[in-house]
Amino acid sequence: MSRPVRRIAENVPLYLLMVAISLAFLGLEQLTHFEFLYHLAAIPLEILVAVFIVEKYLERHETKERRRHLMYIKSTMFRSDMRTLFIANFHALKSPALTMARIKSASLEEMRAMRASAAGVEYKSVEAMEPVIMEYVKAERVWQTFLQRAIENGFEEVFLRMIEIIHFLYDVKLFKENNPDKLFIREAEKREPLMRKASKVLHDGILSFLDYAIELKEKTPDMFDEVMADYELTELIKGI
Repeated sequence: MSRPVRRIAENVPLYLLMVAISLAFLGLEQLTHFEFLYHLAAIPLEILVAVFIVEKYLERHETKERRRHLMYIKSTMFRSDMRTLFIANFHALKSPALTMARIKSASLEEMRAMRASAAGVEYKSVEAMEPVIMEYVKAERVWQTFLQRAIENGFEEVFLRMIEIIHFLYDVKLFKENNPDKLFIREAEKREPLMRKASKVLHDGILSFLDYAIELKEKTPDMFDEVMADYELTELIKGI
């Protein structure tokens, strides 16, 4: 249950009480014909309207703060533990041709065009996906951390995404434990559901990074430059 829905559910007794009080004053007015009771009946409803307005404001403020908080969580993870993962994923692509240097120098409009072109991706080969998958496995601690943060902060979309990744990692690790010298992606080729899962996890990673880069470029351009400089340095060190 999301926080706004949970907050509404928690306040249902208050809403019912306000309505009951208003109805009680209206009932008394019908019995006594004392018009002042009309005004008293309106007060609980005015309070109820005020509560709804305040709740709406708090909901918008909370959503904005939570999104900002999530962006900083991503910045921490994306700039450290996940740097080699995203670089490997981009490097394995055949189309669209995406590089960190290209993203860094692009305008917002160009970055949004990159995001649109990445709606469908093609890898250089099936084997090229294997190193990316293993980078996901190496980053297991990151996905667990993201999962915990999602639970603590009510990021339902992030929670579902992390569950999907962690389940996929379990499949990979289980296969590798029993077949240490074989490529997981070759096994996935034989099983369509597994291949769909692998392709989706890797594709979603591309989209997530582009969404994050666009958000940074738009809201905190200085941080965007710092993050992309980190990625370029890593590419240089790795000789990519």
